[in-house]
Amino acid sequence: VQLQESGPGLVKPSQTLALTCTVSGGSITTKNYHWSWIRQPPGKGLEWIGYITYSGSTYYSPTLKRRASISRDNAKNTVYLQMNSLKPEDTAVYYCAAKYGSDWSGSYDYWGQGTQVTVSS
Repeated sequence: VQLQESGPGLVKPSQTLALTCTVSGGSITTKNYHWSWIRQPPGKGLEWIGYITYSGSTYYSPTLKRRASISRDNAKNTVYLQMNSLKPEDTAVYYCAAKYGSDWSGSYDYWGQGTQVTVSS
């Protein structure tokens, strides 16, 4: 399974970020697989943003749930992340990742290569 993130590299503060994760070699509706968005700010650890399940349910980090929205297009086998009201501290490498099971912590089965997002005016 391959995951490929894409999106704008530079976003202005207060704007909305829209990222795409295109999946190949497997289906996003495969039972019990969960598709997460995870980010890593410069010099910091990984931060889980949220995931969408194989059945389309979504769960978010409590700290980001008011600003993040994850959706999918089954026909395109693609998962999306929208995050509004961006701040400079949202600058990070954003990853798409997938794992079997609903535990968002721990190791993941598949990762994308990540996409750099910089929030700056």
